[in-house]
Amino acid sequence: MDLGLKGKVAMVAGGSRGLGFAVAQALAAEGALVSIGSSNAEHSREAARRIAQSTGSKTIGCHGDVRSGEALAAWRQQTLEQLGPIELLFANSGGPPAGRFVGTDEAAWREAFELLVLGVIRLVRVVAPGIAEQGKGSILFSTSSSVKEPIANLALSNVLRPAVSALAKTLAGEYAAHGIRVNQLIPGRIATDRVRHLDEVNSQRLGITLDEQQRKMKANIPLGRYGQPEEFGRAAAFLLSDAASYVTGATLQVDGGMIRALI
Repeated sequence: MDLGLKGKVAMVAGGSRGLGFAVAQALAAEGALVSIGSSNAEHSREAARRIAQSTGSKTIGCHGDVRSGEALAAWRQQTLEQLGPIELLFANSGGPPAGRFVGTDEAAWREAFELLVLGVIRLVRVVAPGIAEQGKGSILFSTSSSVKEPIANLALSNVLRPAVSALAKTLAGEYAAHGIRVNQLIPGRIATDRVRHLDEVNSQRLGITLDEQQRKMKANIPLGRYGQPEEFGRAAAFLLSDAASYVTGATLQVDGGMIRALI
């Protein structure tokens, strides 16, 4: 299937590693022109270099810290100048620290809110008006399985990620008249550094080995394994593409069947 991504300009937040990198790579492999943003400009540029080398598509790396509206505006401007009008946006950021509600102080809640909720709001406010000017485009939010089922020892994510889901649904209705589709992509247990770190934290909390913790998690996944980042990246590329032209306000789970919720 031709996803119709060739030549389209995409901004990928948090694209220097993990799931964001996988999405940037999948888009570039389909011929999109990709602008990677992250809180570390050097890491963004290195990720862009690797993707350009492996796919042959023009890819740039920029400073794009979602905690700074000024940084996001500068990233958007660099993208416009080097790649052209933006049609696609993958809104993504790092995850908050693990921990239970008890023991998580107010400063941690504020920092997580800045990153997870305000970060996405800033990104959309900076980028979406330009996409609307094109009369057609797509925005995709990366959230967490915690929006469907609370995850043990992830109080910050359990409370704040659902706000991003509500934002995605709200924007899908508001931006439809401007030709912009807005969807949400939920990763399950994808084999990234972030998930390995969470497994390490939980294995220590439970007094078991890392291997035991990972076997325990895999036992709850019908497909019996963790997903690969590229599997998530391909799903993102589809939702961002014209192949999903009648899909908006939707949620897709890339979780191997792990989430048990009906909707």
